[in-house]
Amino acid sequence: MYREINYEDIDRKNLDKPHILIDVRSPSEYQLETIPGAINIPILDDEERKIVGTIYNNESIERAKKLGIEMGARKLTLIYERLSELNRQYGYLVFFCSRGGYRSASLVALFKSLGLNAIKLNGGYKNYRRFINGQLPTLVEAVQFIVIYGNTGTGKTNILNSLQNLGMDILDLEGCANHRGSNLGDIGLGRQNSQKMFESLIYHSLRHRKSNLVFVEGESQRIGRDIIPKYLYQTMNKGMAIKIEASMDKRIENLLKEYVHDTDGEIISSLESLRRHLGDRNIDSYIDLVTRGQYRDVIEDLLIKYYDPMYEYKNRNYGAVFINEDSHTTAKKIIEYTRGSLI
Repeated sequence: MYREINYEDIDRKNLDKPHILIDVRSPSEYQLETIPGAINIPILDDEERKIVGTIYNNESIERAKKLGIEMGARKLTLIYERLSELNRQYGYLVFFCSRGGYRSASLVALFKSLGLNAIKLNGGYKNYRRFINGQLPTLVEAVQFIVIYGNTGTGKTNILNSLQNLGMDILDLEGCANHRGSNLGDIGLGRQNSQKMFESLIYHSLRHRKSNLVFVEGESQRIGRDIIPKYLYQTMNKGMAIKIEASMDKRIENLLKEYVHDTDGEIISSLESLRRHLGDRNIDSYIDLVTRGQYRDVIEDLLIKYYDPMYEYKNRNYGAVFINEDSHTTAKKIIEYTRGSLI
């Protein structure tokens, strides 16, 4: 027999020893979404999973299981070696698959019999998601958000990072989404996180906060393809609003550092998506400037013609306005202001 554990017990730190979560699903399943902090030790790779799944659905469940065992058995020596090393570092190895079924159960039973401290996560990733969906709204209710607004390039993300470095709790929604929110928001970042992974990272960020005062950047409800849950978005809109301003030169400098680093192809591709907003003449001009390395001119024109008009139509009352020339200095001023305002 082997031990099972609910994710709720892990979340409440009921385990008496350090643990590591091990996702035994295929690499593509893991890359799409997983439990934050989990590592991937797949029993089947993507192609093997596809073959077994096809047989399972179209031919025979028993044949699919037999083939899965054969495929997995070839890797057991390497898997055992890796798990043995982890077993020396952690008190418990917590395995999970999609629903806590065949993949995780078979591995836990085997490795438990070989002396490893293996535990199965009850219900797998599916039950973890059910737990997150139930807990996140309640978690959000307890939070007092300080919401940082400002036009594109004013350095809001840098200020969030500085606030965190100064010991404050933050919720980095763009980091959770792996997207900056604008039409050009994915440049240099790779694939955006899925909605499920986005929500999981939000939960884990808020779950590990030190206080109920959390700084967050003001966002549209949609960040790329990810959508901020309605209850979170509404709570943010009720928070204390402050605004960041910066000179045009500082904004251009911030955006150059953030977007321009061997990313010409991505920049041009994203500019193409703005043709219906800015017209062919503007976009053709921007692309020509990018190919000649004249990024500053492109950034300034986009800010003036596209981003600033899109932002300024939103009327909002701010408790304070801060001029940002240095994120660390601005963060210290924000902390001083919020402490004085909340006393």
